[in-house]
Amino acid sequence: MSTAEYTVTGMTCGHCVSSVKEEVGAIDGVSDVAVDLPSGRLTVTSAAPLADAVVTAAVEEAGYAAQPI
Repeated sequence: MSTAEYTVTGMTCGHCVSSVKEEVGAIDGVSDVAVDLPSGRLTVTSAAPLADAVVTAAVEEAGYAAQPI
């Protein structure tokens, strides 16, 4: 298992969180996605390490920006 953390900007509500979780959760190999709205922290657990660009692209698809921590 591999875990990576990102800071997501632009999220303001539960719907925002759901959108990010849905897009990131659709990445092959992802087993868990946790989002903390107040801090903007995204934690992604996957079978193998993921390229940061893959995760940030999924967050951008949801309409937000992400940076690796």
